[in-house]
Amino acid sequence: MADVNITINGRLYDIACDDADVARVHDLGRDVDELAQRLLASVGNVSDSRLLVMVALQLADELAEAREALRQAAGSVTAAADGDRRLALGIDLLARRIEGIADRLERA
Repeated sequence: MADVNITINGRLYDIACDDADVARVHDLGRDVDELAQRLLASVGNVSDSRLLVMVALQLADELAEAREALRQAAGSVTAAADGDRRLALGIDLLARRIEGIADRLERA
């Protein structure tokens, strides 16, 4: 188990994580601090607890948007797969019709 030091709004936090996650926790801490600094720049000085709520809401909003984009992408993939199935059925039907015409021409 590793301890990672991250700084959010000038305050140092020790975070325990798996050894394999050290770099990821550093990156996430930096992202959270950058978001906190952007929020502070737009709203001015607020308490740490209010800042925490604002950061959490911003991250929740980004997560919700990402989930919606994923749902839409999944719907597009499903629609494309359905279209591919219909296309394959149409091609199979045409192939059967062509074979039927070829059989009739051979018998004539």
